Amino acid sequence: MRDLDVRSALRRELKQQHLGGDRTLIVEEMGVWSGTVRVDIAVINGELCGYEIKSARDNLERLPAQEALYSQVFDRVTLVVAEQHVAKAETLVPGWWGRLIASAEPDGTVALKLDRPALFNPSIEPLQLARLLWRPEALSILQRHGQDRGVRSASAEKTFRRLACTVPLDTLRQEVREALKARPAWSGKPVQYEREMAVGVDLHPLSTSASAHTGISGDRRNPLVAPTAR
Repeated sequence: MRDLDVRSALRRELKQQHLGGDRTLIVEEMGVWSGTVRVDIAVINGELCGYEIKSARDNLERLPAQEALYSQVFDRVTLVVAEQHVAKAETLVPGWWGRLIASAEPDGTVALKLDRPALFNPSIEPLQLARLLWRPEALSILQRHGQDRGVRSASAEKTFRRLACTVPLDTLRQEVREALKARPAWSGKPVQYEREMAVGVDLHPLSTSASAHTGISGDRRNPLVAPTAR
């Protein structure tokens, strides 16, 4: 059972669930961490939901780092996992993550069984959420809320920090979802534009600079060369 087989089954299931939902956007390989880490499938509507696939041919080595990041930005996360990984995966993700168990049918198709529904994320990180945006999107939000003074010509990172500190979380969640849904051809956007995304700081989800309440880390590694969690 390959990743591609599970992905196809999940894509069909999600399209069926949201059939007729013209306010729902289903995105494959959605970039987070300034695009250097990609969740397998994201669903954007009244919530931002992520789906991470671990097929029978995958291992779980990168799951802890993925969990650390996805748990900062998604309203709900569901792990789509092969039966052989269920026990170990249970120890690597929080209890609010949902779980779909993927199994191979005799005819070669993949069946998905809901083992645990995803609950709402209790600890969304405003700065990481803001970093899903491009700088012009973040600045537009700040302008609407009257918080753009002093950052109109600032770096992307300073703009995102202002957004995280001044816009209430529930409002920020809504603004980010609307920006993502309105973004043209956004999934293929490269990350090397410093004026658009915060590529000049260490954005690793486990680093201290990932917090909206700390200063920028002295570690100035470029996330373009950071290890990609898959």
